[in-house]
Amino acid sequence: MELLQYTFFQHALLGCLLASIACGIMGTYIVSRRLVFISGGITHASFGGIGLGLYWGIPPLVSAALFAVLSAFGVEWLGKRKDMREDSAIAVFWTAGMALGIIFSFLTPGYASDLSAYLFGNVLTITGGDLLFLGVVTVALVLFFSLFLNTIVSIAFDREFARSQRLPVNAMEYALMLFIALTIVACLRMVGIVLVISLLTLPQMTANLFTHNFKRMLLLSILIGYVGCLGGLLFSFYLNVPSGASIIFVSIFIYALCKLGKMMANVRRKAIKTPLES
Repeated sequence: MELLQYTFFQHALLGCLLASIACGIMGTYIVSRRLVFISGGITHASFGGIGLGLYWGIPPLVSAALFAVLSAFGVEWLGKRKDMREDSAIAVFWTAGMALGIIFSFLTPGYASDLSAYLFGNVLTITGGDLLFLGVVTVALVLFFSLFLNTIVSIAFDREFARSQRLPVNAMEYALMLFIALTIVACLRMVGIVLVISLLTLPQMTANLFTHNFKRMLLLSILIGYVGCLGGLLFSFYLNVPSGASIIFVSIFIYALCKLGKMMANVRRKAIKTPLES
């Protein structure tokens, strides 16, 4: 309880809550649509925006958000063209973003002290500005999914059916790509570029062990994500290890524990069912 007296820990707790909500909502769509590889490409492409921000002296999160959104739109546009495969389009933006980020970070005068925070994350160092950005993205996501949940579910599971119902599939896909990019950038300070994609997939994978319903999976992902973030936060604080890696490690541990429990339950169910059948 003494930790709650510190402002940095209060910021970390609030950041974990907001990130769990944002990633729980957006990650459910990503896993349902099988967009994990695309999200990984957008994540690494945002590094180009961070390098440009450091070089030009503007807030790195602003330039990273702009770069990530443009990369997301570029991947979506190129992926719909017949003359380029989607995985090739992802590779273009993935490698271009990383290359630009490395080049401009080295060209930046002086030592880029914040670079490691964006690469590996540290939830204990997030600022009020980071929380504001994450909060705005989270509120926008909650409103957007509350208004268009049925349309989003239709697009996530059957795009052709959604088109047959005259739903605005293309516009919704671009809007969702926008939110994917913003969610990724908003969580960079927590877990970093290297690990942010795990925050968008591990809670959903765990939730998927217990339900296949989109709404229940979304809510369960938020809960599991928050438990993983809190566990990783305490793990990193007491052992003095990077918080981003700790959050992902705890999330993987939760998934493995739930997977093992589900397997043991299935074995026990079969063992009980077999004598009854015989």
